[in-house]
Amino acid sequence: MYEYFKGIISKITAKYIVLEVNSIGYILHVANPYAYSGHLHQEAKVYVHQVVREDAELLYGFATEEEKQLFLSLISVSGIGPVSALAIIAADDNAGLVQAIEQKNITYLTKFPKIGKKTAQQMVLDLEGKVVVADGPAESKAPVQTVDNQELEEAMEAMLALGYKAAELKKIKKFFEGTTDTAENYIKSALKMLVK
Repeated sequence: MYEYFKGIISKITAKYIVLEVNSIGYILHVANPYAYSGHLHQEAKVYVHQVVREDAELLYGFATEEEKQLFLSLISVSGIGPVSALAIIAADDNAGLVQAIEQKNITYLTKFPKIGKKTAQQMVLDLEGKVVVADGPAESKAPVQTVDNQELEEAMEAMLALGYKAAELKKIKKFFEGTTDTAENYIKSALKMLVK
């Protein structure tokens, strides 16, 4: 129904961003809300997909058209819902994901949150030869200045929201103690540690 929205990012939380379009604030569930930190109170173009359920109408947002297409491919697989698809995209390892599907690497695929062996096998069956991502790193977002480790707290909260276990996050939090970085970078680093 919607291809994209262009508006002002007015709010960022652990689970979603709010994009104000023509005086209407839309809640957009995104893979890594803190990736938009550099665009807070600025205009942004966010690709969207609407999911209508009996109890809710939800909007999912994506930084690029490619990311949206990957999401649509993932939710077409039996056993993968929008929340799981966002958690997979949040790992920021799209090339590794596609490679694992093409090589039928079930072990690698089960390292993504909420993906068991059966669902991983289904991913290979449904998506082999059908998912392509562009080469090279994704566009880097504007860096965010930090003053304390509130960023690490926010990153851990966001990962809990994505479905990662508290026990795993406790170890990761300890690893990053004493460091200073953005919530976005903490999330990316932590996800790479968990997926490898």
